Amino acid sequence: MNAPHLSRRSLLLQGSALVVGFSLAGRNAAAQTFAPVATNGFAKPVAPDQVDSFLALGADGRATIFSGKVDLGTGIRTAMAQIAAEELDLPIDRVTVVQGDTALTPDQGPTYGSLSIQKGGVEIRQAAATARIRLVQLASERLGVPANGLVTENGTVRPKAGGQGITYAELVKDGRLDLKVDPAVATKDPAAFALVGKSVARLDIPEKMTGRFTYMQDYRVPGMVHARVVRPPAIGATLESLDETSVAHIPGLIQVVRQGNFLAIVAEKEWAAVKAAGQIKAVWSKWEGLPEQDKLWQHVRSTKVTKDDVTSSTGDAEAALGQTARTLEASYDFAIHTHGSIGPSCAIAEFKDGLLTCWTASQMTHALRKQLAAMTGLAPESVRCIYVEGSGCYGRNGHEDAAGDAALLARVVGRPVRVQWSRADEHGWDPKGPPTLIDLKAGLDAQGNVAAWVSQFHVPEGAAGNVPLVAADLAGLPHETAMAPGNVIQNSALPYAFPNVRTVCHRLASTPFRPSWIRTPGRMQNTFANEAFLDECAAAAGADPLEYRLRALKDPRGIEVLRRISEIAQWQARPSPAKEDASGDVLRGRGLSYVKYELNRTYVAGVAEVEVNRRTGQVRVPRFFVAQDCGQIINPDGVRNQLDGNIIQTVSRVLMEEVTFDRGAVTSLDWASYPILTFPDVPVVVTALIDRPTEKPWGAGEPSAAIVPAAVSNAIFDATGARLRSVPFTPAKVKAALQGT
Repeated sequence: MNAPHLSRRSLLLQGSALVVGFSLAGRNAAAQTFAPVATNGFAKPVAPDQVDSFLALGADGRATIFSGKVDLGTGIRTAMAQIAAEELDLPIDRVTVVQGDTALTPDQGPTYGSLSIQKGGVEIRQAAATARIRLVQLASERLGVPANGLVTENGTVRPKAGGQGITYAELVKDGRLDLKVDPAVATKDPAAFALVGKSVARLDIPEKMTGRFTYMQDYRVPGMVHARVVRPPAIGATLESLDETSVAHIPGLIQVVRQGNFLAIVAEKEWAAVKAAGQIKAVWSKWEGLPEQDKLWQHVRSTKVTKDDVTSSTGDAEAALGQTARTLEASYDFAIHTHGSIGPSCAIAEFKDGLLTCWTASQMTHALRKQLAAMTGLAPESVRCIYVEGSGCYGRNGHEDAAGDAALLARVVGRPVRVQWSRADEHGWDPKGPPTLIDLKAGLDAQGNVAAWVSQFHVPEGAAGNVPLVAADLAGLPHETAMAPGNVIQNSALPYAFPNVRTVCHRLASTPFRPSWIRTPGRMQNTFANEAFLDECAAAAGADPLEYRLRALKDPRGIEVLRRISEIAQWQARPSPAKEDASGDVLRGRGLSYVKYELNRTYVAGVAEVEVNRRTGQVRVPRFFVAQDCGQIINPDGVRNQLDGNIIQTVSRVLMEEVTFDRGAVTSLDWASYPILTFPDVPVVVTALIDRPTEKPWGAGEPSAAIVPAAVSNAIFDATGARLRSVPFTPAKVKAALQGT
């Protein structure tokens, strides 16, 4: 069930539910706020410590699960249903998941960081297990059978010895189970799992395959009108004059809206808004505040450093460098990336009776609610954000900004407003993955082992949080101004047991564009530099890259995942580069990479196979092998979906994606100027999953992306002897590197 279709009426029709009330005491009594959504006369709670915030049991024997984490197309909704059905002993087809509705779901934090299952799923599991235990207690009272003599099965509590049972619906029909989640609750024994750990068909795929799925871009509300925002020609340009009469002739025009530097057209039909936005006469100031693109890395190096984060310090790395038999030194860089969502961002907003409702594909509806409240001056309780899956969303792209556009316009025109971004809007105005620059040094001892390692990462200041909304910025409305590029210092430290290590992240005061999270933020860039430079060390030592890693790794689970990748990729031990016949145009190689994500969860190892055309510089990745240990696996098929998506998308990012810009704005505004991987070049992805049913579940949404850049770089070196240290690995860069070998 898509969250927007869940009304009070539909909840009431489900019958009795596990619900508790909450109070808004202490707020201004005259403030307009959304009434608590009711089920069977009780308010639907959203407090994260309440069982009833996470689930409701209906009179029809179905369960509704309320998840603050949302499915961005990664299969999380199916996994959440599996977790809940498992703990409640229900068939999965009797479980419905409602996602990301701030009036119905608890705030479990944004859907990022591969935390949907690790955090959100665990919370739902605890709530469901707490509810099941309470249901058994109620059944014990009703049946006169001790709780340890009862068993739950198919939505019923029955005596183990046999006899008549009682359904969950019967147990709760007379009232509510007002109880808190027990974080120490005994969840089901993994040995008894019937659903968790099994591949379950994804709930969303049938409608997506048949074209019946309603994406945010397809969503409609009654009385809706359409808007297009007219963007400044340069990011910092100001609107100096406007001729509204230049579009007065367009049929269906409702209003030209200007607030500060925010300019938009609202019309009855979408095409009318598009035409008016293209024809309106507006004069903008000039602005050239961006650095020259061909001097980007000089700009990064010259940017003010606000602080240094020392992410690891073992021994005396600087002193040890001067005592080693051999020293290596290199710099790596990773370009600015845009999200490139296939479906440009979209949102609908409606102001009614002083309340704001926003339908959005935001991966952070609860945080967006606060941003829209700040932007409009409303109380957060007066804003409701309802999640509708978007066609293209990972990392913080433009969906929140489209919501800000729609909220501003809906308030002005007094009707529901749909804002659909164009491709140029999406590429030009979504927040970007910031540029990353890394300097590394390593000292090798007489046996070729790493005796000292020193690395310096040039990354933006900030941490995970809200990215300022572009509408609020242009209109001069209240908004958050701090950068929030994500926790980009993660995986700068190494998973290897080197005797002398120092890793430092220089936090930069500014970055050219609004920074945001793009899948595996920081972890990808940092792992790229670490794993590619480690490969340089192995080559200098004349060692096999796999054996070189194993000798420096002490973590048994990390060793196991490396052993597993060597099996599925049929790794043949030898130093790189390969000593093969190089008479043809196409050279072939393989490269290895490894990560322990954030050094505390999810182990991944990968091997890329590449083909390099030394005449054209073109690189292909025909096959990619990946082995992953993410602890307890909920849905193996869903995890494989994640691995496929991560590898394919990151191969695209590594080989061809890069934001281009002039001194005023982004210039890569379409798929011609910002190409992505197309179907003929999609690699075959071969996976191996290491399931640990008795362990905690960890995330699978990001970690496997982190290994791709280094694996591809190492494979190119293996094929050609040329080292690629600058993402993307474009034909021009490859040819230049080949000329230097």
